[in-house]
Parts: sequence; C-alpha cells; structure tokens
Amino acid sequence: MEHIEWGWLLLIVAGGFVAAFVDSVVGGGGLVALPLLLATGLPAATALGTNKLAGTCSSLTSTLSFIASGKVNLRLVLRLFPLTLLGAVGGTFAVRHMPSDFLRPLVVVMLVLVAAYTLVKKSWGRQSTYSGLSSGSAVLMGAAAFGLGFYDGFFGPGTGSFLIFVFLALGFDFVTAAGNAKVLNFASNLASLATFVSFGLVHYRYGLPMGAAMIAGSLAGSRLAIRKGSSYVRPLFLAICGLLIGKQLWDLLL
Repeated sequence: MEHIEWGWLLLIVAGGFVAAFVDSVVGGGGLVALPLLLATGLPAATALGTNKLAGTCSSLTSTLSFIASGKVNLRLVLRLFPLTLLGAVGGTFAVRHMPSDFLRPLVVVMLVLVAAYTLVKKSWGRQSTYSGLSSGSAVLMGAAAFGLGFYDGFFGPGTGSFLIFVFLALGFDFVTAAGNAKVLNFASNLASLATFVSFGLVHYRYGLPMGAAMIAGSLAGSRLAIRKGSSYVRPLFLAICGLLIGKQLWDLLL
C-alpha cells in the first residue's frame, strides 16, 4: 500500500509541475491535475477541493511573478478582486445544491467563439491600447469579474481563457492580459478553496506535494511567458482553448 501511495505521489508531483507550467500563463492546468487526482481514487468532490489547494498555490506564485515583472494593471485588478472573490464563494456554494453539467454545451460554444475570434484577429494582443475604463466598460468589467468568479466556483473549465479574452477586449496585450487574469483567478481559487476546506473536502497528503510542485511549475511558466511575450502566449492560449473544447465535447459524448 505504501509503495502504491509513493508511486501516486511521484505522479502527482510530476503532473502538478506540468499543469502549473501551462496554467501559470493561460489556465487549463486542471486538464492535467484533476484527472490525476481522480485516478488516485479520491471522491470527485475531494479531488476538486484538493485541486483547488494546489491550484491556489500555482495562481498565487504566477500572480506574484507577473506583478514583480510589471505585467499587471494593479489599479484595475484590485478594484475587481473583491467581486471575483464574492462570485467564487457564491458559485462554490451553489454547486452543492444543483448540478453544473448543464453548462457544458454553452461552454463549448463560448470557447469556440473565443478561439475563432483570436485566431482570425491575428494582430490582437500584440500591443496594449488600454487607456482606462469608461463608465459603461467599468460596469461590464465588474459584471464579468463577478460572473467569471461565480462560474469558476460553480463549474470552472475555461475560466482562465475567458478572463484573458475579457482583458484582451479591453485593449491589453497578451502578456498583461494573462497577468491580470491570474490575479482574478487567484481570487476565485482562494474563495473556492476556503469553501472546500470548510466542508472538509481537501486531501492534504496529495494537495500539499502537488501544490509545492505547482509553485515550481508556475515560476518556470510565468517567467518564460514574460520573457517570450505575446509570440509565446498567443499560440499557447489557442492550444489550451482547443484542448478545453475537445475535453468538454468528449465529456458531452460519453
């Protein structure tokens, strides 16, 4: 039994590093981390809570990396942070009372639209044109921050991609959009984690080693993104959108 547990720990650590390397920039780490945790035999709810523990370690690390590099608009994201936090708490509580799978077809359509628009608009996100929020865009951005926080707590797949898309629409370049998105993603992860902990749905013997590996993966991934710029982030963003679409379609067909 001990041998099997150590084997799973090694897989979880390796998988956590890979998941965080990608997740630190464009999200999608759950595509690797969550199936690994489910494969250990953890109940689905506990696997989700454990993934949130590790994911919070990852999002905090990449958030700090982007802030340190100056690739975050702190004035904007600090105003949005509480809205995402509240939304995620509401979403995590809601998922305990109603199923979330009915969102899957809508998420597939939205991800396809996001990927298609980004693919067609080749110059999008190369340079920042953001000059501040109007009163109308401020309301829309606040609603998006709260709504995507709720969505992350309630269902989750594609949250990072949707957040990046919203910041691109405001005029940010890809790297700063990714940095802003990571700050809000940290808010939603933190709120969801606190809720899962309060329900006793976190497996710390798996979550803490995976979280440590994710810290290393996040440092490596975010630093590479900051150094390489939009030429690296854009194709990675499109690749993760494609994988998320495939995963949601697969789950729909099963």
